[in-house]
Amino acid sequence: MYTPNQACDRAHEIVARAMAAGADAADAVFAADTALDVSVRLGALEDVGRSESAELGLRVFVGRRNASVSTSDLSVQSIDTLVERAIAMAREAPEDEWAGLAPADRLLHGKPPHLDLDDGADVSPDVLKARALAAEDAARAVPGVSNSEGGSASAARSVMALATSHGFVGGHSVSSHGVSASVLAGAGNDMQRDYAYHSARHLSRLEDAGIVGARAGARAVARLSPGRIESGPLPVVFDPRVGSSLLGHLIGAIAGQSITRKTSFLLDALGSRVFSAGVSVLDDPHRPHGLRSRPFDGEGLPVSPVCIVDDGMLETWLLDSGSARQLGLEPTGHAARGVGGGPGVSPSNLHMAAGHMPPETLIGGIKRGVYITELIGMGVNGVTGDYSRGAAGFLIEDGELTRPVAEFTIAGNLKDMFLALTPANDLDFRYGINVPTLLVEGMTVASG
Repeated sequence: MYTPNQACDRAHEIVARAMAAGADAADAVFAADTALDVSVRLGALEDVGRSESAELGLRVFVGRRNASVSTSDLSVQSIDTLVERAIAMAREAPEDEWAGLAPADRLLHGKPPHLDLDDGADVSPDVLKARALAAEDAARAVPGVSNSEGGSASAARSVMALATSHGFVGGHSVSSHGVSASVLAGAGNDMQRDYAYHSARHLSRLEDAGIVGARAGARAVARLSPGRIESGPLPVVFDPRVGSSLLGHLIGAIAGQSITRKTSFLLDALGSRVFSAGVSVLDDPHRPHGLRSRPFDGEGLPVSPVCIVDDGMLETWLLDSGSARQLGLEPTGHAARGVGGGPGVSPSNLHMAAGHMPPETLIGGIKRGVYITELIGMGVNGVTGDYSRGAAGFLIEDGELTRPVAEFTIAGNLKDMFLALTPANDLDFRYGINVPTLLVEGMTVASG
């Protein structure tokens, strides 16, 4: 496994070679990882997988033309060929007046923040097997569970480095640990599946496998014998594990490329109200042990916590340097970069701030509605905001979750949904994107 310093040296070396070969500017990403996964089913070992990889990506500029190449062959000959190919491709590429490295005066200088993202744990296959079995056993022990799709446990470490020709070199490493279970309940024509998982940067913060498994079993059993729901306008409550998708649609609408291409339903919304008063959406790349924490962005710019939506008002787009130049604005430190291609944009640890009302109170005020635990399909139009997805969950009657329901769709427009949204106070940081329980008034529910 490479160290961050070794990864930085690799990235810096190929940038230097590109400049010596005739590039006007260049940047490179080096990424390496090692991962171990163990899966079990019905109490028996099903699979053990180990992977190791190392990749190098190079982007070169010749005037206003650029090209990107990548390789997993890190031999000297391969890298020399890669540099030659990248420069030749760039010379034939069309001009792009907005492309280029991030502004030199905005680069991160000095030591990046220490976010404690790598615990250095070395986990054996036997330990992972025991964890996977514990998760599946707990799920299968729930009365009503009839079959299993398996339990799994994983451990991984990765390192990433970025180097640019105008003065930035930085790298960092992360660890990750995970456990999951997926089971079925019921029999014959009345069988239901559900799952649970948890992941953490530090092993000490990983949820107990038995708790994860029991949650998977309870969820599957609760879904047995689903009924149908009548069509019409109803209040819809999103469970936190599916409600986070609404923030995903928000991010897609305020990403720089969506704005520059004029393909966003929030195109003219900057500085205006997009959520109801009291709703805030925040992004925190410095969250210790965060699943998406990072010390710098994909172009070498410093990152910092930002309030994207403040008291319902949209405060910023998410911009890399290319989209920022096109819009006449400054990059926001949200560039995201893989080994292949140029940067796009992505949030880090994104969340919606907790509201003031317990979820029981939020639901308690609903005469008749639906609580969503599963969303199906991708019927979302990012240009218009039209939203229509298949769903399953539970009927809300007189402020209580009663029977499971399935085979229906929920529909609306994201502009209206955001404005009609109320968050509960049960925010829990479990995922890369986190939200509390969310109530959206007046959606259209249609029975399948």
